[in-house]
Amino acid sequence: MSLDPTEMQAPGADQGELVQALFRALLGRNAESEAVEAFARLPGAEAIAQGIAASEEFKRKHSSPFWHYTSCFDAVGLMRKYAVSCEPKEGYIVNFLGVAISPKFLPLILEPMVGEVQPIPLPANWHADIAEWGAVLRSIDLAVETYTVAELGCGWGCWINNAGVTAKRRGLKVHAIGVEGDPGHIEFAREACAINGLDADEVTLHNAVASGQDGYTLFPVQKHAGHEWGLEAVFDATPEQRETAARAGTHLELRTMSMKSVAQGRKLDLLHIDIQGAELDVVERSREFLRSNVAYMMIGTHSRRIEGRLMEALLDDGWVLEIERPAQLSVRSGSPIVSVDGVQGWRNTLLTAS
Repeated sequence: MSLDPTEMQAPGADQGELVQALFRALLGRNAESEAVEAFARLPGAEAIAQGIAASEEFKRKHSSPFWHYTSCFDAVGLMRKYAVSCEPKEGYIVNFLGVAISPKFLPLILEPMVGEVQPIPLPANWHADIAEWGAVLRSIDLAVETYTVAELGCGWGCWINNAGVTAKRRGLKVHAIGVEGDPGHIEFAREACAINGLDADEVTLHNAVASGQDGYTLFPVQKHAGHEWGLEAVFDATPEQRETAARAGTHLELRTMSMKSVAQGRKLDLLHIDIQGAELDVVERSREFLRSNVAYMMIGTHSRRIEGRLMEALLDDGWVLEIERPAQLSVRSGSPIVSVDGVQGWRNTLLTAS
């Protein structure tokens, strides 16, 4: 991080305001009054910045793997551009984009946060990091007049809400499409869209599984929606597996949807893919459709192998990688284990201007 005192402190600038500005830039929050008084005594911006950088809070914050992304655009700047000031909403958590979230969507994580209005997540919050927020907001920045977002593995509708609400506030005509295998999560998504002002005719939700082709698959049944978020479909199940699952009630038989079926004739401004390792299959089987119909993709990656294969395929097809944070690994018994999923943001040069 480079800090130029001549840029950050104009002649006669109030020292307390400078302290607050540096706290927001370096720690993502305002300083307490005691901290303002203490740091304001230091001689200039460089000394204040060095003091903040020496704090344990700064060290903890900037040791996070979520700072280690690469981007050709200002992802944090986009987050600040689209952030809104809003009031708390009783019974909900409200994020920096003004999206209200029910604690029942992820009760173990969200119940302690009820009533909060959360700040810009630098470098991450309970759900996503700078790279993912930046890719989604970049797609909104590139859109003209209309904005269609499709989220594969939409869960409670996180990204159709975050993107849809923000694009609608920008004045774009919005349509949001969600695909999700868990029927309880589909109801969460329907509720979230209604809470956040996305009208019924602006939203299409499918209780299905995204795939490279249309067909059928088995999807695990969970007793309590909101408790499990990494459920994986069983593709190409044998007749014996299907019969056993139906008899035991462990799985639902759901349709799989190709990208053509998901889009239903619409051009997509954003395709958000986070489907527990099946992202490579979807992309490789849909390359021609994606190139002709999708302006931007945010892909959650679940292995370094997947990341490399995605790069090879999409670069060959003329896509531009605009933001990327690799999956974080640990090594156990000589094998790489993904501890944090990766992020890739891709722009289609055929359908967008730079």
